[in-house]
Amino acid sequence: MRASTKRAISKKPAIVPEKATASVKGASAVKTVTPKPPTAESRTALVRRARRIDRELADVYPYAHPELDFDNSFQLLVATVLSAQTTDLRVNQTTPALFGKYPTPEDLSAANPEEVEEILRPCGFFRAKTKSVMGLSKALVENHGGEVPGRLEDLVKLPGVGRKTAFVVLGNAFGRPGITVDTHFQRLVRRWQWTEQTDPDKIEAEIAALFPKSDWTDLSHHVIWHGRRICHARKPACGACPIAPLCPAYGEGETDPEKAKKLLKYEKGGFPGQRLKPPQSYLDAGGRPAPPLGAG
Repeated sequence: MRASTKRAISKKPAIVPEKATASVKGASAVKTVTPKPPTAESRTALVRRARRIDRELADVYPYAHPELDFDNSFQLLVATVLSAQTTDLRVNQTTPALFGKYPTPEDLSAANPEEVEEILRPCGFFRAKTKSVMGLSKALVENHGGEVPGRLEDLVKLPGVGRKTAFVVLGNAFGRPGITVDTHFQRLVRRWQWTEQTDPDKIEAEIAALFPKSDWTDLSHHVIWHGRRICHARKPACGACPIAPLCPAYGEGETDPEKAKKLLKYEKGGFPGQRLKPPQSYLDAGGRPAPPLGAG
């Protein structure tokens, strides 16, 4: 399997981005930041603003990656299914025991369901998730020779696998572009007025039309990382946001730079990220691996 090609690695410490800090300092008087795209923004202006936001986020998160630990496409597929309604961190803390005991689709499909349930208990909804991962493993063995298929139409037929999960696998295990519309992605693209849609499939279609297909996978990482670290659901850290001048929702969260810094999460706030085994590029940029289940 081949992972998608990533952007060049930044060696700058990834605490608070210099770019973000500079823009925030320059905006210490809130009125200097006037992120008010016109209500009747033209299509051309929207495309330009959206692509500029993505470029800015690529500078802030040059090491952005899927935040699920995986060594192959099967592990990524199972981990993504398990990540529903829980954190990637909790999944990453749980899957070492799962894959240690059941490393292949053949092993997992033939497992004792009660034993799998016990391993998956920390992920929540463990009975339903056990049914899904054992069911998809069985389907892989019976229909695909024990291999994860590299086509969207095949992936979405597997138990527990929808378009979001399929695009995570296609983009990060096969290098085939796709947009991952999770809760963070939905929240941010609506805040940025890239779309007014609420249905994930319609959001996917509208955002895809704003960007070249080759950008889709990295765009997903940039948006999701920003949503987890800075643009939170309830308390966005507007005063520490590198794209504040481009954001029509600026001011919904804390605008004071010093107070906003205290809201930052993961490596931006000095905390461990989601992965126990993050890529070297993330570690080089100052990120820290998360602790295993039960540690600390």
